[in-house]
Amino acid sequence: MSDEQIGQTPQAAGGTAPEGGTPPGAPEGQQQPRYGEYAPGYGQQPAGQQPPAYGQQPGYGQQPPAYGQQPGYGQQPGYGQQPGYGQQPPAWQQQPGWQQAGGQYGPYGQQPGWAPPPKPGLIPLRPLSFGTLIGAPFQALRRNPKITVGAALLLQGIPTILVSVVLAGAVYFLLERVVNSDASDRNTLLAGAIGGTVVLGLLSLVVSAISGALLQGVVVGEVARETLGEKLTFRSLWQLVRGRIGALIGWTFLVSFAWFVAIALVVAVVFALAALGGGAGVVGAVAVGILGGFGLVALAIWINTKIALVPSAIVLERLRIGEAVARSWRLTNGYFWKSFGLIALIGVIIYMVTQIVATPFSLIGGMLGGIFAPTSLSTDDASSFTQVIVGQLGVSALASVVGAVVGAIGSVVETAAVSLLYLDLRMRKEGLDLQLVRFVEARQAGQELPDPYVVPAPAAPAAAPTTPPWPGS
Repeated sequence: MSDEQIGQTPQAAGGTAPEGGTPPGAPEGQQQPRYGEYAPGYGQQPAGQQPPAYGQQPGYGQQPPAYGQQPGYGQQPGYGQQPGYGQQPPAWQQQPGWQQAGGQYGPYGQQPGWAPPPKPGLIPLRPLSFGTLIGAPFQALRRNPKITVGAALLLQGIPTILVSVVLAGAVYFLLERVVNSDASDRNTLLAGAIGGTVVLGLLSLVVSAISGALLQGVVVGEVARETLGEKLTFRSLWQLVRGRIGALIGWTFLVSFAWFVAIALVVAVVFALAALGGGAGVVGAVAVGILGGFGLVALAIWINTKIALVPSAIVLERLRIGEAVARSWRLTNGYFWKSFGLIALIGVIIYMVTQIVATPFSLIGGMLGGIFAPTSLSTDDASSFTQVIVGQLGVSALASVVGAVVGAIGSVVETAAVSLLYLDLRMRKEGLDLQLVRFVEARQAGQELPDPYVVPAPAAPAAAPTTPPWPGS
């Protein structure tokens, strides 16, 4: 600094103004604020001027935006504000601490938004929990009772009632002949009565198998359509499954025949060992009977659980019997105990309900003989014994009617449970829930898609070109 500048004021020397002075370039008369003070005019809004948007720097002397004020159109969104259509969120919202859920941004640590899976009908379109698998079959029973209860009574209840009445009448006729016959012909008539009863019993089993197969097809189709939110009439449902009834009946007879052969083999071995005589033969017969019985029970639990999904695969995927068996076997791999637990628990519930209903009729039937013919067993009068037979058969027929109705409704619940298990395993292993959601959305949009339950056939490999390649290619 030169000697001429010594002693001059800071303004004259080109320096800053002292406290309370006028800054360079400022209007005349405007004082510079002291430390900690606002400049003159700061915080005052000029007349006719809007405040700046949030996120923008205010000009000199302009009012900053109030806390929580939203930015204007096309400006950068502020804290907690959603970006406009076609805009990207600000950089501080794109950091890993921020999570996007359902198009919304929340601060670090906030739980993302969750939307429940769609539920157009019976069940939500997602893999099912064990509780849902237990409760949904009973919901299927009452969602469309005209189909479920009506089909149970029409396809299984009424045939079972007719067979029970015919069987009770035939047994009464045969036993009455035995009781009223001479002593010389009694053994022959008794053998004929036993043979006739066996034949009638086999006939009832055949009718029961056929009616059960028909009911399975209808219930499987109904559960599949209820899952998609459809409510079909019985005629529409029958047209949907009638092409698979033959395969269902064939499968039912095949399984019944296989177990009949297995039981017959064990019984034949037991009788053969017992016929050898001696202590070793008797001990061997008892050992084979006990071990064979437990072995058959364990084998039945394992095999029946592995093939439980065959009717569902036959109806919904329209597979042949062999393909359906392989399909059921693959689906239950890794889920054996879940499948067995569901089937066993539903079976126990249905059995307990059936026994609660049928037990009073059994008790009444046991007391009728002592009430109407108390001396029937100590007298030679055949009419007294006939009264006992009539009373017992009448009560048995009534119990069969009630049991047939309850059993038919129980069959609906059991079949529905197995059908839902089939859907659950396909959701877990094949993503069937995504296909069902896509089908429901397309149906709502008026589009037509193929049946989501049918697995499409693999595409054939491309044929090799018939023309030879160019030389050198």
